[in-house]
Amino acid sequence: MNTIESVTDKLANIFPNESEIPSEYAYGEPVHQKEYLVNGEIKIWNGAVQDIFSPVCIQTANGTEQKFLGTTPLLTEVEATDALNAAIGAYKNGTGEWPTMTVEGRIRAMEAFVKAMKSKRTEVVKTLMWEIGKTIKDSEKEFDRTVEYILDTIEAYKKLDRSSNNFQFEQGIIGKIRRSPLGVVLCMGPYNYPLNETFTTLIPALIMGNTVVFKPAKIGVLLHRPLLEAFRDSFPKGVINVVFGRGRATVGPLMTTGKIDVLAFIGTSKSANIMKMQHPRPNRLRSVLALEAKNPAIVLNHADLDLAVKECALGSLSYNGQRCTALKIIFVQKNVVDTFINKFVKEVEALKWGMPWEDGVQITPLPEPEKPGLLKALIEDAEAHGAQVINTGGGTIEHTFYAPAIVYPVNSKMKLYYEEQFGPVVPIVAYDKIEEVIQYMVESNYGQQASIFGTDNDDVASLTDNLINQVCRVNINSQCQRGPDVFPFTGRKDSGEGTLSVADALRTFSIRAMVAAKDIDVNKEMLTDIIKDRSSKFLSTDFIF
Repeated sequence: MNTIESVTDKLANIFPNESEIPSEYAYGEPVHQKEYLVNGEIKIWNGAVQDIFSPVCIQTANGTEQKFLGTTPLLTEVEATDALNAAIGAYKNGTGEWPTMTVEGRIRAMEAFVKAMKSKRTEVVKTLMWEIGKTIKDSEKEFDRTVEYILDTIEAYKKLDRSSNNFQFEQGIIGKIRRSPLGVVLCMGPYNYPLNETFTTLIPALIMGNTVVFKPAKIGVLLHRPLLEAFRDSFPKGVINVVFGRGRATVGPLMTTGKIDVLAFIGTSKSANIMKMQHPRPNRLRSVLALEAKNPAIVLNHADLDLAVKECALGSLSYNGQRCTALKIIFVQKNVVDTFINKFVKEVEALKWGMPWEDGVQITPLPEPEKPGLLKALIEDAEAHGAQVINTGGGTIEHTFYAPAIVYPVNSKMKLYYEEQFGPVVPIVAYDKIEEVIQYMVESNYGQQASIFGTDNDDVASLTDNLINQVCRVNINSQCQRGPDVFPFTGRKDSGEGTLSVADALRTFSIRAMVAAKDIDVNKEMLTDIIKDRSSKFLSTDFIF
């Protein structure tokens, strides 16, 4: 049997029978979700629903079929508008209970939520694994990282409040400067990190005193169901509202009202642009966007190739390359490209394929139904312009499973050279002079991150200086990544707006506001009495430990 036949056989048997799934990971009966959260009430929907299928397929008597997970509500403009009105009512032009609550009060509410959230860990993690095909270990990591993010946000909020605790005296003016909320936030996260990345906007938006309408991504929906009660019980009514359905039916109508103050969206620039253009008051709208990227790895001729290969394989194919921070194209200097490719092919072919609950599995089924076809089209375009899939069986499709494909030599005539593939396809470009790569970055529509692999100090330093004003993070001898969450996460060009990290996000979802008074005796006496009587929350000097 040749290698191509063995790959075909491997894929033919990659999906299990129901009886082969370990009991602790078995999904059980389908979940027919009818619940959604508006104005502090979990409402029941009896209208149209969306069928939810797992990327994991099951061998049945009728052949290979995607596992049916259940249904979720397809709400309409009516329900979405109810959610918006609830958020507007809770904000109450900045005078509502939540935006005027003390810092300590909002922290207590967030602590209550995270406690309730932790009690749902098993259910959320299992649903996350089944819905998007993420490995069980990565699903657990996503949940735990999200909890850690919330706790870190609470601590950062305390620190931020302490720094604004005192009055300032300048040029005969007494000033009190603090951060104030922005208003109503429409929050939408991505399918690839439906919990973690969603919460990196949702949590800071909430804790800074904004009210929120949250619509989950079209994939990765059911995992939010166990958290609805936690949202309801932890926050005042109307502060957090969770709706489900298609974006055209729910999001579009909300944006056209002009009553959304902040758009927090993680997805594609095309979708973000459509939503922003729907808003009739663009100067009022603040956008917090994490969008697509085409992050390059740049392998210099003096790089430690073993290290570069390992980091590039991990960076390009972790969670099947379905990460905005994934390495989307690899540039290798010509005099080492053959050696790099030989090592890289072996590294990729050694990756374990399988189901997300299997130990050590690295390549799993894809959750987007259309993705295998889109990746196939990109490869066919590359092949038409002189490239080849150079790893055995790369690009082979078996239902929702897509065998990782390494494509070489890639050039500027190919879509794969410019477009984000967001999947397990790795384009490799051989370059002669480093100026070619720098020019690629200058002309690129994207500017999130880049990775440099090399051992010559001067070359690495020079390339870093050339790239740092093209991207927002340069990684040296390591893959691109988001974490640690205390570091800033943002992008240039079409890759993002606003900065997300534990501390930066608090500032992103708020604005500096100030109370000023002339430095005269009557004002000093008044401010002293206000502070003593605790009659103003904004002018408070309480110190939170």
